[in-house]
Formats: sequence, structure tokens, C-alpha cells
Amino acid sequence: MIRRIGIVGARGHVGSELIRLFASHPRFELAFVSSRERAGQKLSDHEPDYEGDLSYVSHGPDEAAGQGVDALVLALPNGKAAPFVAAVDARAPDTCIVDLSADYRFDDGWYYGLPELTRDRYAGQRRISNPGCYATAMQLVVAPMLDALAGPVQCFGVSGYSGAGTTPSDKNDVELLRDNLMPYALTNHIHEREVTRQLGHEVQFLPHVAPHFRGLTITANMPLAAVFELDQIVARYRERYAGEPLVRVVEGTPWVSRIASRHDVELGGFTLSPDGRRLVAVATEDNLLKGAATQALQNLNIAFGFDEMAGIPVAERNT
Repeated sequence: MIRRIGIVGARGHVGSELIRLFASHPRFELAFVSSRERAGQKLSDHEPDYEGDLSYVSHGPDEAAGQGVDALVLALPNGKAAPFVAAVDARAPDTCIVDLSADYRFDDGWYYGLPELTRDRYAGQRRISNPGCYATAMQLVVAPMLDALAGPVQCFGVSGYSGAGTTPSDKNDVELLRDNLMPYALTNHIHEREVTRQLGHEVQFLPHVAPHFRGLTITANMPLAAVFELDQIVARYRERYAGEPLVRVVEGTPWVSRIASRHDVELGGFTLSPDGRRLVAVATEDNLLKGAATQALQNLNIAFGFDEMAGIPVAERNT
């Protein structure tokens, strides 16, 4: 059975990736794509992978809720989701909502959809909060060591400027970013709070923006409560993510340039201090894909009982 999907916020970088994924999905089809700036323009004029005849619309909350879709994907900036959620709650409560903003990541009434870590918590919820891009990488790199940590984890993060969205700002100004690395929100970043809450362990996050367009890297510094050997560390990661097609444990140090336009996360660069009580590990991820659109598709596949990897190109594993 084909399920109909609506996207609100379709003009952004993530919206474009969502359109590309849905255009080739065997069980989902796009019912509408909403963008105020592009209303009336043909979708195919902006998205070459889309071959249908849809045009962009400009649906407000009530209009979006009244379209009879099976699922609504909200690809909106933080703070904009609530009116759409309220309209769906009132008019079509059985509609599945996947929210890509941070608006419901701290709401226990919503399923937090990081499948590799939380799929066993899914019990048919129709309200799904997609994790943040940085938060996905941080949780995946820290989780295998969670029971062995001796104190707060420090995560140094660098992202391409696509993570700042399309609204002009210093963080996506290519002239300001040229030959530059731009620190920002160095305490109390929302992803810091998100990861600390989800893992139940303090994570300190230091984000930066770099001049490249897409892809992020996390270097995680983890104090350990016991002495470890390197082979024990690698074995933990391989065991934890065995059978996970979107997590690769690699022998070397992951490079962000190699993860661009890929749907998985790479974990590697495992380095122990001489006393075996401090681990440094690296995670890389495409912030627009596994950090957003790909993960949303994973969550929708789970919600509708499809194969979790349906419509997601999976590269050959290299572990």
C-alpha cells in the first residue's frame, strides 16, 4: 500500500534531500510540498530527481492538516512546529508527524527517533521527534562506552555551513567563513542538552562552523573508569553496531570529506592515552542525510511497518 507524505518547509537543504528520497521510495509518494517562497513553481524545476507534476504550495497549519496525508514531515526552523502539530491534533490525529526541529525532542509524549539506539522504544507512536544532526553523531560515538565513563564527555564539533540553514547569517556566509573556523554557542547548546538528556550522562559540546558545505565531524574525549586495551574498545563498537547498515566502524580516522552525500555514520580514530583511562574517538556524518532526512525516512519506514532501509541507498560496509 502506498502512503502519502506531505512536507512543510520544503525549500531548505533538508527539504531538498527529503524530496529526493521520497521520489525514489517504493512505498511513499509525495502528496504536497509546501514552501511560501516557491508557491506555484514546479517542483521538477528545482529538484531534478523528481519527475512528477507537483508544484510547490504554501499551506498554513490548517491547510496542511486537512490534506488527508498519512504522514506530515515538518522541516521547519526551531520554534515553528507547534501550530502545525496543534492543527493535526485537532483535525487528523492519526496522521504521523515527523518533526525535524528541536521543538519536541524534550517532550516525553513524543518518540525520540534515533533508531540505532531507540528503536526498541517505538510502540506505534504517531508523533516522532527527529534527533539533531550533531546529537546523532555524538550519541552514536559515546553510547558503546556509556557504562565505562568516569566523568563528563567533551565533544569538539565542526560542521559545514549547510547546518545553518538558508536564512542568511554569519554561520552560512561563505565570505566570512573563507579560511576560517567559526566557534559559536560554546555552552548550553541545544544539542548539548539533548545528548545529555538522552544518554543520561553529561556531555559538553563545543560547536564550530567550517567553510565546507555539508558533513560534520565530532571528536569525543571520554574519561574512563577502568583501564582498557585498544582491542577491547574496538570490539565494543563492532559488537554494539553489528548489523547496523548505517553505522560503520572503521580502522582509521574518519574524514568529513568522505562522508558527504552518504547516508551512514563513520566511527573510528580510536586512541587511548598511555594509562588506558582516556579514549578519544571520531564520528563523521552528513548533517543533511543521517543527521536529518535519512533518519526521518528510517523513522517513517518503522512507523509504517516497512523495511527500515527501504528507499535508503546503503553503501558496501567497510568495517
